[in-house]
Amino acid sequence: MGAALTNMPVIQSPDSANARGLWSRDSAFRRPAGFTLLELLVVMVIIGLLAGFVAPRYFSQVGKSQVKAAKAQVDALDKAIEQFRLDVNRLPTTEEGLAALNVSPSNEPNWAGPYLKKDVPRDPWGHPYVYLAPGTHNNDFDLMSYGKDGQPGGTGENADIGNW
Repeated sequence: MGAALTNMPVIQSPDSANARGLWSRDSAFRRPAGFTLLELLVVMVIIGLLAGFVAPRYFSQVGKSQVKAAKAQVDALDKAIEQFRLDVNRLPTTEEGLAALNVSPSNEPNWAGPYLKKDVPRDPWGHPYVYLAPGTHNNDFDLMSYGKDGQPGGTGENADIGNW
C-alpha cells in the first residue's frame, strides 16, 4: 500500500510558493483573450447607426457634384461650339452633332479644329449630351443632358441641364 501512495501527485496549499500559478487570484478571474459575441454586436450596431447618419448625406453630395460637373461640361462644350461657329461661320447641324468639334465636316475648308482636347465626353451619368440646331429654348442651338434618369424633364438630379 505504501507504493500506491508514492505515485499520487502532491496537492500543495495556496500558501506554498510553488503553487502561486495554480491558486493565484489573477488566474482565477482572468478572461480569455478575444471579444464576446455581445461586444461584437454592440460594435456592429454602432457602425450601423453611424452609416445610417453619414451615408445619406454623402450620397446627396455625390448627386450635387454630378449636377455641377454636368453644368461645367455643358459650358465647356458650348464654348467649343461657339469657336466652331467663329471659324466655319455656321453652327454644326443636328446631324453632324458634337462630333463636328473633333472631326472636320466634309467640305469645310475653314474648320480649324479639333475644338476639344479629347473625344466628346458623356454626361456624369454616362448618357450622351443632346445637341439640337436650331434650338428650342430661344437659342441658336440647344446643348443638354437629360440628367440622372436620361429622360426629358424631371426634378432634382433628374432635371435637364442645358445651355439656356
